[in-house]
Amino acid sequence: MPTTDLIADLEWRGLLKQCSDLEALKEALKTQQTFYCGFDPTADSLHIGNLLPLMALRRVQEHGHKAIAIVGGGTGLIGDPSGKANERTLNTPETVAAFVKRIEVQIRSILVPEQTIIENNADWLCKLSAIELLRDVGKNFTIAWMLAKDSVSSRLETGISYTEFTYMILQSYDFVVLNERHGCTVQIGGSDQWGNMTAGIDLVRKMRGQQTHVVTFPLITTSSGKKFGKSEAGAIWMDPKKTSPYAFYQFWVNSEDPDVPRFLRQFTLLSHEEIEAIEAEHNANPGQRSGHKRLAAEVTRMVHGEEELQKVILASQALFGGADLASADVDTLIEATASAPSTTVDLAAIPGIADLLVTLGLATSKGDAGRLMKGGGFYINNVQVPAGEVPVLTAEHFLDGKLCILRKGKKSYATVRAGM
Repeated sequence: MPTTDLIADLEWRGLLKQCSDLEALKEALKTQQTFYCGFDPTADSLHIGNLLPLMALRRVQEHGHKAIAIVGGGTGLIGDPSGKANERTLNTPETVAAFVKRIEVQIRSILVPEQTIIENNADWLCKLSAIELLRDVGKNFTIAWMLAKDSVSSRLETGISYTEFTYMILQSYDFVVLNERHGCTVQIGGSDQWGNMTAGIDLVRKMRGQQTHVVTFPLITTSSGKKFGKSEAGAIWMDPKKTSPYAFYQFWVNSEDPDVPRFLRQFTLLSHEEIEAIEAEHNANPGQRSGHKRLAAEVTRMVHGEEELQKVILASQALFGGADLASADVDTLIEATASAPSTTVDLAAIPGIADLLVTLGLATSKGDAGRLMKGGGFYINNVQVPAGEVPVLTAEHFLDGKLCILRKGKKSYATVRAGM
């Protein structure tokens, strides 16, 4: 059964910015409602910016309501003008269709399957003739009204094509179709979609005679003003082939301190009480970074699963906590050390340790390498080499025959990788 505190929950989590008629929506939520949110397939994976609408839909489900996710195979062929200064490069229909299939799988992994409907708006938009679109749908929009919407007006100076100008009409028609097919009464989305979303309310009223609602959540930035979901390496993707689970975990664990409480609320399924307890523990011992670690663990588990999370945690402990590297997943270690200095060797002809240390930048010369080993500050796979000993690196040192990690002191490390 639905609960009536969904709005309070969204507000507490920072997932509520605007609502078309808050009091009317609260009244409607006393009975089960159906919400929808759209995801345009502009790439072959969702990124963590898309996690916010997914988490909003998941909160809807947690409170007993139904959720529809639209993967915009139709609107993705057009391009949404909202939040962009220039036209988007259009992908081919075949490319968009392939993106749709991959994104549907990611959406299902986050939402509750038995409470989720996934639709592709290509199923109805691509069947509309130009005459039907203009006569049956377009007649309900006036040019002056459309020009006043932020998604359009913000593009008038830089230019907007007729193609993207019509996006608002297509998105609005989605709401009409979902209202007819599934009784959908609430659309949820980012605040930059407000104009398109309220246009949908008007179109449903004109074409179906139904009252509907829209709710927006804020666009997320970090406390320092950086665009959320970006790292030095680029976007943080949900696809493990595009962003490894280790890099994904590290993005969250490296969140800025002021952002951790907010991200715990917005990007995890933890209860209010659990989050407040984590915050209290974090504030009492900020050096332990317990809030960062819990945030990273919860989001990584949700997106990549428990098995991948444990691989990541073990690799992190092995690299930075001195744990046994042999117990860690080697492929995860390879991902974790991707940015470290590295060299590749033939296992049948491995160079001497001193040469490797110089090549990897852990020593400035062979003499410097000798002093390092003499002082006992040198480690192979986290095992300290006794002071004064000059080891010979062999194939047995390579974890799973792939990787050997050399370390100077506690923090400076580099990798030697086996050649193919």
